[in-house]
Amino acid sequence: MPPTLSFGARAFIALQHVLPQHAISRLVLRATRSTAPGFKNALIRSFMQGFKPDMHDAQEPNALAYASFNEFFTRALRADARPLPTDPNALACPVDGTVSEIGPIDDNRLLQAKGRHYTLEALLAGRTEWVERFRGGQFATIYLAPYNYHRIHMAWAGRLQEAWYVPGKLFSVNRVTADGVASLFARNERIACFFEEAGLYHALLLIGALNVGSMSTVWHGDVTPRRPRTLTRLDAPAETGAHLARGAEMGRFNMGSTVILLFPPGRIEWNPEFVSGRIVRMGETLGRRLP
Repeated sequence: MPPTLSFGARAFIALQHVLPQHAISRLVLRATRSTAPGFKNALIRSFMQGFKPDMHDAQEPNALAYASFNEFFTRALRADARPLPTDPNALACPVDGTVSEIGPIDDNRLLQAKGRHYTLEALLAGRTEWVERFRGGQFATIYLAPYNYHRIHMAWAGRLQEAWYVPGKLFSVNRVTADGVASLFARNERIACFFEEAGLYHALLLIGALNVGSMSTVWHGDVTPRRPRTLTRLDAPAETGAHLARGAEMGRFNMGSTVILLFPPGRIEWNPEFVSGRIVRMGETLGRRLP
């Protein structure tokens, strides 16, 4: 059964139900992209003081050198900061963050938190072909805190087969909300990208959240915020631009959120060191492809 929540946790979740979630996120988008020096520097200084992000790996370590808060937040890292696994069959962790949950998909059910599950059908908005492909497979959910690096990379090489914008809510995706909101990741706004490489299919989902001003991919640019908020197949890129190598950047969170990886049954195994609560960095060996 779901964990018992404290009064503070219940109040935090209740507040999210009544907040104008999308309006707040649009406001955050405008504020974080302001280039007014005094305003953007005040935002950056406040963030640095509150979250203390590590700037040592950044291509530009001076936080105030960025033209806007969003450029600072989605900053690039030095080329040598996140080496990829040397094993060509290894899966690379796609982000810096914390493992929320990882393991097998129970037929069509994914673990959200203790006592809470959600379904592939709900997560993938009923895309039947992909639901059947990943049924009984493997999943990993990784949470990006505000202080993390916020670019998203490919865990495995792949050619983009389909991409969908799925409308939804914008609940926070932290542990408190994951414990307290049923089917959280299948209720929130998200981008679902499906890939194939040498017969290995996989999916990478970007889950929106409260205060996430926008989500973007390298093919589609800013996908959110979006109007109208209706299920939309995103235009595929030109054939020559649809393929990305393992470790290549595929998207960004303009403020923090969560990614979910899906693989078919019998095709990969997770690194046993990657368990719920483990802090991870992009490029670490998340698992490996099975022969």
